[in-house]
Amino acid sequence: MDLQLSGRVAVVTGASKGIGLAVTRTLLNEGVRVVAASRRSTPELEALSGDLFHVPADLMDPEAPAGIVARAVTEFGGLDILVNNAGGPPPGVSLPRFSFLAPTDEDWRVMFEFNLFSAVRAVRAAIPPMLARGGGSIVNISSGNARLPAPMNVDYNAAKAGLNNLTKALSEEFAPQGIRVNTVSPGPVRTAWWTESGGAADILAAQVGTDRDSVMNQVAPEMMKLSTGRLAEPQEIADVVALLASPRSASTTGADFAVDGGFLKQL
Repeated sequence: MDLQLSGRVAVVTGASKGIGLAVTRTLLNEGVRVVAASRRSTPELEALSGDLFHVPADLMDPEAPAGIVARAVTEFGGLDILVNNAGGPPPGVSLPRFSFLAPTDEDWRVMFEFNLFSAVRAVRAAIPPMLARGGGSIVNISSGNARLPAPMNVDYNAAKAGLNNLTKALSEEFAPQGIRVNTVSPGPVRTAWWTESGGAADILAAQVGTDRDSVMNQVAPEMMKLSTGRLAEPQEIADVVALLASPRSASTTGADFAVDGGFLKQL
């Protein structure tokens, strides 16, 4: 299927690895000119071919999102697509946490800065150049946990629930002006959050008394009741993002797409 994306301009945050890297690669393969934002580049990002420009940025800095969008306008002449992918544990934070009593006020603050406020700022910066081009598509990467409240990672879950609410509000206001806004809600995905040393797999392995590979291959899928029996791959999320970015999804706005292996059971 031709997604009709060739020549469009996208900003992707958290683009150096995991879901963001897969989204960047997929958009480039569709002929999109991509501004990839991340704190630092990676060999995997640098190996991508296409019309790619990397902006080093720390999204904990309130000025960073506007700076990223401004570079897209400077380098490529405008903006059509924004993918707010950066999220998960803020820099220097390890998840999961297992109780509401675990995170402090500061933990809550940095969680919301990274997972909600950075997206708010990026959208605020992106809307004017999108309107100048007659519209665009914003895809916010949320989480199945936004709709499944639980004591584990309660601060993260609340931030993502806020992102879902924001997405609905934005879609209502800006769809008449040609800007579609949707969320994609992954379940557990085989990314650095799980696989890095000291990440979720190691923390859960210590909690249940097993090894990290068993956590990713068996314990986590069973604990989260994944119908597929496995963690998702980043490319599976990227494919949905690309479709939502495309004009082929012209009547899709305010929607939440679960790409979660059957994590969410409720209607």
